[in-house]
Amino acid sequence: MKLYIVVGSVREGRTAIKIARWAEKTIKSFEYSTVQTEIIDLKEWNLPIFAGAHPPLSGIYDQPKQQEWADKIAEADAFIFISPEYNHGYSPALKNALDYLGKEWQAKPAAYIGYGSTNGSRAVDQLRQVGTQLGLIDSNAIIEIRDIFSRNQTEEFEGNSFDEKALKAAFDKLIQYGNV
Repeated sequence: MKLYIVVGSVREGRTAIKIARWAEKTIKSFEYSTVQTEIIDLKEWNLPIFAGAHPPLSGIYDQPKQQEWADKIAEADAFIFISPEYNHGYSPALKNALDYLGKEWQAKPAAYIGYGSTNGSRAVDQLRQVGTQLGLIDSNAIIEIRDIFSRNQTEEFEGNSFDEKALKAAFDKLIQYGNV
């Protein structure tokens, strides 16, 4: 199974990349030989605001970057989406990345990690709604990082026992829905 950990923030000094590195490291410690993880950093992808002539659900991708993104996402078997909570919602970079494509998201299980005010719960709620509309399988795997403002003081995010248990439960659900 190819599991993509999607970093849904592009801001300077972002926490999402730290959480993604922690999640990947922790998942690798579970020692599943059939799982490959990859961090997909939206900052590196630098997707322009979608302005294509055709709706993505049509499957007609008339922009080179859109086709490149489609090819990458099509390779994945499952996703973990990481997003801060901005103004009671998820990040605009992640919204744009999701809206770029159609069928490439369909029938793949997803888990969600949120952080920020209300531990990212409102961001995750909205992500789940959009993910369901895109055809992602909602594995009901949600991780809400608590106290992120006091815990995000170093270069690396260190999950506590609650975070690690939640990640393990989320990972197990992805494995279950991914039929691995």
